[in-house]
Amino acid sequence: MGLFDCTRLARRLGLAIAAAACAHAWPAAAQTSVKFSLDGKFEGPSALFLLPLDKGYYKAAGLDVTIDEATTAQEPIARVASGNYDMAFADINALIRYRDQTGAVPIKAVFMVYNTPPYAIVARKSKGITEPKQLEGKRLGAPPTGTTVNEWALFAKLAGIDAAKVAIENVAIPVRAPMLAAGQLDAALGFSFRLYIDVKDRGVDVNDLVLMAMAGYGVKLYGNAVIVNPKFAAEKPDAVKAFLQALLRGTKEAVRRPGDAVETIVKRDDLAKREVELERLRMAIRDNILTPEVRSNGYGGIAAARFSEAIDQIALTHAFKAKPKPEDIFDASYLPPLDERKVH
Repeated sequence: MGLFDCTRLARRLGLAIAAAACAHAWPAAAQTSVKFSLDGKFEGPSALFLLPLDKGYYKAAGLDVTIDEATTAQEPIARVASGNYDMAFADINALIRYRDQTGAVPIKAVFMVYNTPPYAIVARKSKGITEPKQLEGKRLGAPPTGTTVNEWALFAKLAGIDAAKVAIENVAIPVRAPMLAAGQLDAALGFSFRLYIDVKDRGVDVNDLVLMAMAGYGVKLYGNAVIVNPKFAAEKPDAVKAFLQALLRGTKEAVRRPGDAVETIVKRDDLAKREVELERLRMAIRDNILTPEVRSNGYGGIAAARFSEAIDQIALTHAFKAKPKPEDIFDASYLPPLDERKVH
């Protein structure tokens, strides 16, 4: 019995029975270690990865998984490229740009999580902003190590904004929401479920907040995906498949019962507010995970035609050394079968 077969058994027979069968199939020494990096701190959407850990789905599949937070959005790619981490949750457009560098490790994405990217601008109506064009002449805060700021030029082009008339100020993530809430910024760039909810949590009236999701203005890009070190994938393909199978199960459970899933966050952070992280998770599910495309095509995959168009959009603001094809960046061969990835 292999890792992937045991994961299927866990789904069909139940965790306790399958765990016994898997324990018989593999001695304890056969557990495959997987070091996994998130793209930031533990927060609502992290429940998709933490739920399978806490419920033993990875372990039942023969995996010994550790999940670590990251300090910047680029860190998961660097960790996987170095080989210090086997897999990670990372922005696929940052991966595309990384892969275009000379000497880049040929990392690929293997499971699309954010079918729609959470890139957004959150603005204050009281600053005279209700639509993208009104960002001209305003001050926008953006963390220099974030991924949303990388797509600002594309958004500005598609939304008809004269980017030269917008002042982008480098602000650290911890002070971004406080500065916007205090009126020290007119707007800010960030992931929608992070920035919008953080500002709202600081007491700003939602009627004074404007959320401009970049996907609503012609941005075709995908968002965050699971990426894998190529050496690890080549040597342990069953481990990659087993991880994705457990992640799929965790994703489906988090979508069905977000209130239960968010407990995986609260238990790890004494300062986390359950209602805030639950709202964050629900927002990510609604806007980024369970999209119309996912409802039609299932979790985890991509539409090749859309991905090609997304790469074309990146080329509008990034001069590729060698423009990639979808298959250069995304490998669907590790995904669970399509019938299992369907949304029911």
